[in-house]
Amino acid sequence: MKETVLVTGGTGFIGSHTTVELQQAGYKVVIIDNLSNSSASVVDGIEKITGIRPAFEQVDCCDFAALEGVFAKYPDISGIIHFAASKAVGESVEKPLLYYRNNLNSLINLLELMPKYNVKGIIFSSSCTVYGQPSKENLPVTEEAPIQKALSPYGNTKQINEEIIQDYIHSGAPIKSIILRYFNPIGAHPTAFIGELPNGVPMNLIPFVTQTAIGIRKQLKIFGNDYNTEDGTCIRDYIYVVDLAKAHVKAMERVLETEDSDPVEVFNIGTGRGLSTLEVVEGFEKATGVKLNWEFAPRREGDIEKVWGNVDKANKVLGWKAEAKIDDVLRSAWKWQEKLRADGIQ
Repeated sequence: MKETVLVTGGTGFIGSHTTVELQQAGYKVVIIDNLSNSSASVVDGIEKITGIRPAFEQVDCCDFAALEGVFAKYPDISGIIHFAASKAVGESVEKPLLYYRNNLNSLINLLELMPKYNVKGIIFSSSCTVYGQPSKENLPVTEEAPIQKALSPYGNTKQINEEIIQDYIHSGAPIKSIILRYFNPIGAHPTAFIGELPNGVPMNLIPFVTQTAIGIRKQLKIFGNDYNTEDGTCIRDYIYVVDLAKAHVKAMERVLETEDSDPVEVFNIGTGRGLSTLEVVEGFEKATGVKLNWEFAPRREGDIEKVWGNVDKANKVLGWKAEAKIDDVLRSAWKWQEKLRADGIQ
């Protein structure tokens, strides 16, 4: 058994898939989550896949005393993967203080506790939103591309948190960090035991697509068809959530086992390819044979026109690469939605 890893937001979409990959790589996992956008039943799904039930503590990372209680209870934690955050671009525009409070305080609390409990490193869940709308010459965007003014409070919290990590380690804090700037995670585990299960109306494209396909939502809206792209819709780099989860395992191995790596490293995690919203919607119909009721709607504030990643650095340094085909990824999302319906959940 390898070291123990604390996964914050571990019952969430990316956190649950990463927990699976960590366990399958031999790590012991402790999950904390306040269940604000997930369910404790996700732990059952993780156990079904791996045969191992991760420790679970219902804790809010903004509650310093409760968070410290987790470190005291599990004194062998060596590394942290920090997912816990409010994450919807549109909602962040409407509720900026919620986003600043949740997303900044949670990280500050973790960083403060790490040296006290001899935690070696933290993998931070960042986002391609830190690049804003890259200029044409910076697409596909590399890690060296300029950080631009965020177009949403959500994006701004990612930028600020990256700066907090850099400043804290620069001050002499005895920890390491890898910052993963990832693009748009989609899909579900091939077993359909875990997947994306947002509370309320989905903020992300794929769960809205699958919920429309199965009849939960009457219609899918594609926000904006007048962007400067080939079909007028936004372009994103859609990465399979299992591929993304595997990148976190590689990052954790590097933080804990590589002595000569820099104290702070940044990696893009994506496929290196951009797909438009319309391409994804039409691709879903083709991959599953299910027709969607959709229409164009006005642009949504905070959305970036087009961004996709250059992922050469992650490929070379982490030894990681996105491997899934988009058709298979879209089918996995549909299989998950059908499983939810069969289980009477949605």
